[in-house]
Amino acid sequence: MLQRIQTIYLLLAAGVSGGLIFVFNLWETVDGVKVYADDTTYIYFMFLTSALFSITSILRYKNRKSQFMLGRLNIILNFFLLGFFVYLSLNVSGETAVSEKGIGMLLPIVSIVFLALANKAIKKDEDLVKSVDRLR
Repeated sequence: MLQRIQTIYLLLAAGVSGGLIFVFNLWETVDGVKVYADDTTYIYFMFLTSALFSITSILRYKNRKSQFMLGRLNIILNFFLLGFFVYLSLNVSGETAVSEKGIGMLLPIVSIVFLALANKAIKKDEDLVKSVDRLR
């Protein structure tokens, strides 16, 4: 059913991963140039893959197990993206590439929260269906 709460959470996660990357910058260079996710190909690809996983998970509403699995894969992808941002911001020596961190580096955290809430709701639905099947 599309009118469940996990659909809203997954839409919000897709909006964060697919839409807000164009609004918030990831970092600002020493020269004052703001770097967005679409300026770096692999970061852009990971954000769009995360949004695609969320949309696919919404469309898999009839199969809750695959919906839950896609949510977990999406969480892992966002943790990888977050770890990459932490590595990038801490390992750059002498402020050569990253001068000022942007709010865009925190977008994977917001996405992870929405995905965890969606997975919790999917698990709750699955448990409810299993309990009803037990009574039959």
